[in-house]
Amino acid sequence: MDFSRFIKKGIHTEEKPYVSKHTFADFPFNAQLHKNIAKAGYIHPRPIQDQSIHAILEHKDVFGMANTGTGKTAAFLLPLIEKISKTKGQNKRETVLIMAPTRELALQIESDFKNLAFGFGMFSVACVGGLPIMRQIGEIKRGVSFVIGTPGRLRDLLDRKVLDLSTCHSVVLDEADRMLDMGFRDDMVYIIGKTAKEKQTLFFSATLSSEIKKLTEQYLKEPIFISVISGETAKNIDQDIVRTRSKEEKLEKLHEVLKRDGSDKVLIFREMKHSVDTLAKELAHFGFKVGAIHGDKRSRERIRILDSFKKDHINVLIATDVAARGLDIPDVTHVINYDVPQTYDTYVHRIGRTGRSGKKGTALTFVPG
Repeated sequence: MDFSRFIKKGIHTEEKPYVSKHTFADFPFNAQLHKNIAKAGYIHPRPIQDQSIHAILEHKDVFGMANTGTGKTAAFLLPLIEKISKTKGQNKRETVLIMAPTRELALQIESDFKNLAFGFGMFSVACVGGLPIMRQIGEIKRGVSFVIGTPGRLRDLLDRKVLDLSTCHSVVLDEADRMLDMGFRDDMVYIIGKTAKEKQTLFFSATLSSEIKKLTEQYLKEPIFISVISGETAKNIDQDIVRTRSKEEKLEKLHEVLKRDGSDKVLIFREMKHSVDTLAKELAHFGFKVGAIHGDKRSRERIRILDSFKKDHINVLIATDVAARGLDIPDVTHVINYDVPQTYDTYVHRIGRTGRSGKKGTALTFVPG
């Protein structure tokens, strides 16, 4: 691989602040929802929220192109909470289905839902693998308005005849492109097929592949198309390589980087699960506050570690690519590729975790030599 592609000076452009056409107060939401919005600290709608909330409130289908971390979760949750709150008095048991590629993203959406739907007496269930299915079955049986989950577990619950989506008139596919990448196409089609014929469908995706195009043509009726993909995500990121000759020198150089001023929140990528654990032990030995996530960790454990990274209880997180997909962690100062990524695409995905929301970021790739 041509290592020179990993070297690029970041151009720190102060992005011109987006001037929203609406404030949250302009949206015709219920008073309780306005209270919850204020409590969540939202003042000015982000671009995707500004451009899609009205369309969703008008029951239109929407295709939104947006990266992770653009505020798209609130863009669909707010109007859908409003929509369901209106059906409450009419004895209609209407449900909303939200599908996401990973359990972390599904749980993140559910936690946002709980904050925004506070005081409405609306319940949700997170149908994700790795957490007890019996508890999820219990929640479904007690009655939920919002079903949030990953395709595998949703399909399992449908096959067990526990989940009934025939009263589901609102479907959201979040990060639809990543669900396809992960091989969930058949499950997605099967699950959507179990929802009501007449429905509102919302697709969110960071890319517009031919596969995604096919799906939108199949499921969206005269959709409103909204794109808030900012140009090259990497323009705020200083990218460089670190050359090392031996394992010892590699660890030493990493140690130096982590001790530098400004290395406040560091995400380190490794290729193998066991090497994630080894490096975590080595850094903990040096006295760093470090956490590690990969596919073999129990779900609860991954959630706990992510949480402590978000809350700055630890400031170094070591992860495999799979474990880090779709994570939205604010204020990551450095992304370090301790192992050279397999493809340039993976590289771009990884470094996109820093330099977000107009902030400056640093990406370092360790290479032999």
